[in-house]
Amino acid sequence: MEYILLALLIGIFIAVLILIFKGKDNNDISERLGKLEVSIVKELGEFKNDINKNLNEDFNNLNEKVEIRLLQINDRVNQRLDENFEKTNKTFTSVLERLTKIDEAQKKIDSLSTDIVSLQSVLTDKKTRGIFGEVNLRNILENIFGEKNDKIYKMQYPLSNGTIVDCALFAPKPLGLIGIDSKFPLENYRIMVDREHSVDIRKNAEKAFRNDMKKHIDAIASKYIIEGTTSDQAILFLPAEAIFAEVSAYHTDIIEYAYKKRVWITSPTTLTSTLTTIEVIMKNIERDKYASIIHKELSLLSTEFKRYKERWDKLSRSIDAVSKDVKDIHTTTEKITKRFESVNNVEMDKIEYDENI
Repeated sequence: MEYILLALLIGIFIAVLILIFKGKDNNDISERLGKLEVSIVKELGEFKNDINKNLNEDFNNLNEKVEIRLLQINDRVNQRLDENFEKTNKTFTSVLERLTKIDEAQKKIDSLSTDIVSLQSVLTDKKTRGIFGEVNLRNILENIFGEKNDKIYKMQYPLSNGTIVDCALFAPKPLGLIGIDSKFPLENYRIMVDREHSVDIRKNAEKAFRNDMKKHIDAIASKYIIEGTTSDQAILFLPAEAIFAEVSAYHTDIIEYAYKKRVWITSPTTLTSTLTTIEVIMKNIERDKYASIIHKELSLLSTEFKRYKERWDKLSRSIDAVSKDVKDIHTTTEKITKRFESVNNVEMDKIEYDENI
């Protein structure tokens, strides 16, 4: 704005100089200058008004656009804030839920740790370990065959040699009675797998663990495999999967020794699979047994039906013969009836003839 006014003033000054140099008289110059001043002032006033008007319009338009733009920006910012707040709220809620679950899991872990410590204290005693193994064995049998299913298994079953096996499984022939005994060799196993002990101590514990396992295998083979009473094989049940995995992975000599003694080493998982297979075999044998009975009864029924058919055919032939005789008798009766009628007719004609005589 200031530059425009400065340009107008310079233009007026140049115009005045031109008039002066043209040699006009002072009166004429004064008159012209007065008119020029009035004209310039008027034009400057109009120009100023136009500029102010345009500036006001531009400012109003600009202000209106700025306000619209600010409103749009404000709406977008609010929308983004709402979206971000919603996402933040969901994330916060999810974090709270996860923290709650973590807290619950931590409580369960603490409880489990307590249980494990108490279980370790229980399993330090051989007698309690034996009870633990028997209870575990009973639970597996009840889950597969049902509770107190004496036809299939019995716990603490006395054998003919005076020994008592943890479980006697009455499998179908040719297996027969299979003894299942629970063993839990834990002391030497713990020392053997504990990395805090020295190598020599662990090696000695490993040797003792192998001896423990072989003693258990010998005891089961000598006590629970009785010729003529039980099957020629028995099952050693290890209630700990870790011990079974250790034996299977790193002590194949124990597996081979048990195989020679006809003793099968099992864990909770493998025993479950073995018993499930035996259950399927027993069901198939029972099904085959009933199928043979049904086949026998059907064979007897077939014989009776053949006999029935022979008798019916004989009766049918008798009925046909009687029917033929009845038909013949009926025919004869018809002929005799016709003969009587003929005779009667003849007599009547003769009597009429005599009367005419």
